[in-house]
Amino acid sequence: MLDNPFPLNKTDLLKAYRTMRTIREFEERLHVDFAKGDIPGFVHLYAGEEACATGIMMHLNDNDRIASTHRGHGHCIAKGVDVHEMMAEIYGRATGACRGKGGSMHIADLSKGMMGANGILGAGGPLACGAALAAKHRKDGGVGITFVGDGASNQGMFLESLNLAAVWNLPVVFVVENNGYAEATAMEWAVSCDSYIDRATGFGLPGVTVDGTDFFAVHEAAGEIIRRAREGGGPALLECKMARFYGHFEGDAQTYRAKGEIEDLRANRDCIKLMAARLKEAGLAAQEELDVIDQEVAALIEDAVRAAKAAPLPQPADLLQDVYVAY
Repeated sequence: MLDNPFPLNKTDLLKAYRTMRTIREFEERLHVDFAKGDIPGFVHLYAGEEACATGIMMHLNDNDRIASTHRGHGHCIAKGVDVHEMMAEIYGRATGACRGKGGSMHIADLSKGMMGANGILGAGGPLACGAALAAKHRKDGGVGITFVGDGASNQGMFLESLNLAAVWNLPVVFVVENNGYAEATAMEWAVSCDSYIDRATGFGLPGVTVDGTDFFAVHEAAGEIIRRAREGGGPALLECKMARFYGHFEGDAQTYRAKGEIEDLRANRDCIKLMAARLKEAGLAAQEELDVIDQEVAALIEDAVRAAKAAPLPQPADLLQDVYVAY
């Protein structure tokens, strides 16, 4: 075996691969089942973007808080939310993470620090600032992470959150998941600056852009930014340039994409294929080891779907439960 060229040991590297593969299989299954009409509501898939969520979340613990987007399944899985509870939630079942009342766009698990997916663009910024402010007052080293897409980065709430975080020197990290499209609008048609780092600079914050299909680049950059936030260095912005394999939502005709674009992304910018190749090249994993993980993940997803379909639906009497906090 060659010397390990990576900052993570083999166990952690294979764990990261498993997380990325779990996200991919989860999303690929939803793509199939949604088309069959089995899943209620809207679904936005994270397939192709797995390296970003995984590389960032490996630096977090359950006390750190994240605020997700409408495309939140990958963030959930990488943050440690139970896959069976997630699948049940998306199927609208009472055994789901939110008892079947959140669905895909509002899935959450506060016990894991996952404050929720969010159908309101840019709305995670104020939530992450609040979590970061609480961590700062507790002095427990916790951080808040907010994810936005390239479209949501134009929302007033996001820009106001950048300013608030800077003024209060909050331990919060703003992650721009730039997959090239705000729904169907390319970045060059809707964003005036050349780089999202310019947005951070405008508020006096540091920022860095990385290849979001490169797990190792994301992991290294996120580690430094999160460490800085924990130690009182304040907020920062991380832009991950990524590749979305599916449309903005399931059912999106994607007429805005060039012919062959998706095929090219899957062939040349698949973050899982790229990571697997690096691991094998370094002699840290044989194809047989990765195949075993793939098989175990496939079985996990199949079991999660089976359990979700067999689980009960919420009842009318459950409607007002969990709406109000009981003091």
